[in-house]
Amino acid sequence: MQTLDTLTEEKTDSAAGALSAAGIGGHGRARGTCTPGELSGELPLTAPAARSVGAGRVMTQRVLSGLDDRLLVVVGPCSVHDVDAALRYAKSLRELAVGLAEDLAVVMRVYVEKPRTTVGWTGLLCDPALDGTLDLDRGLRASRALMLEIAELGLPIATEWLSPAAPAYLADLISWGAIGARTVESQVHRQLASGLPMPVGMKNGSGGSLSVAVDAVRSAARPHAYLGLGRDGRAAVVRTSGNPDCHVVLRGATGRPNYRPEDVREAARLLAAAALPTGVVIDASHGNSGKDHVRQAVVAREIGDQVAAGDTDIRGVMLEGFLVPGRQEPGAAGAVFGQSITDACMGWETTADVLHALALASRRRRAARGRRP
Repeated sequence: MQTLDTLTEEKTDSAAGALSAAGIGGHGRARGTCTPGELSGELPLTAPAARSVGAGRVMTQRVLSGLDDRLLVVVGPCSVHDVDAALRYAKSLRELAVGLAEDLAVVMRVYVEKPRTTVGWTGLLCDPALDGTLDLDRGLRASRALMLEIAELGLPIATEWLSPAAPAYLADLISWGAIGARTVESQVHRQLASGLPMPVGMKNGSGGSLSVAVDAVRSAARPHAYLGLGRDGRAAVVRTSGNPDCHVVLRGATGRPNYRPEDVREAARLLAAAALPTGVVIDASHGNSGKDHVRQAVVAREIGDQVAAGDTDIRGVMLEGFLVPGRQEPGAAGAVFGQSITDACMGWETTADVLHALALASRRRRAARGRRP
């Protein structure tokens, strides 16, 4: 698997520096932040964190390729808004993951960017104060510090890549990445995924289209050259060799789930027709549960039933869970510690029950295939 350090970067003489200093004109302004090199110098990748990230990448790649017959589970808050709550969740999840490691490969969602259909809170990285001040410098430091501490616990990390500049600051801490339904058709994000040093899930389009996700996987597997960001903060031409570990994530659409057996078969058919591996990850939230956190647990168990029945194309499940079930409004008086401010999430007790059920399903699939008990 390639790493960012192995990719070719060609510095450009673009006007990036002038834009940062003087503003970009029109209706926007640009304000400088720390460079990727400065941030990694302040918060360097430690040896324990590096071991966790590396092991997580190998683990996810093996599960997704079918070399490891466990079930991948990507679970955690819809988006992180409270670092202390995220750390408490991580410590509990780490303990649970160790206990279920025979059957599940657990990765924690640490999503610090929040894509919006129109407007709204854009995530810890962009707006750490939750007040619209958009202190990116503080957000970058908070995001990296949080990820570093979670990685040092020995827990692999997942995130969604939204800003094309974010990987220069954070990619060395990530074991699994996602390209969301709103950006899966974006050439920029397909190029970005082609150079990321971890498996990347391509979600089906927000309208339900699977073909755009399949096309994204095909595109990201090929070499690209694109305008990126170097460690010194200057624009750079990044040349990639392609990412062979991209895959489709079934996330449903409004009023139209796609997690049932016939949906998995259709996804496998489209992937096979494109000469791609047929393994998929299923997102039990979003369109597959109508963003209903109570329904999400039901969907997860139904996916588990398919796994237990022997479906080998289902390689992973995505779940949205936090300490307290439901959601609350950002900045609300009397904020609830450990409750989402974006999509409603399952609470900890329900999440633990669902993970135990998925572990049992994974064990039964293995037994049905004549593998180790």
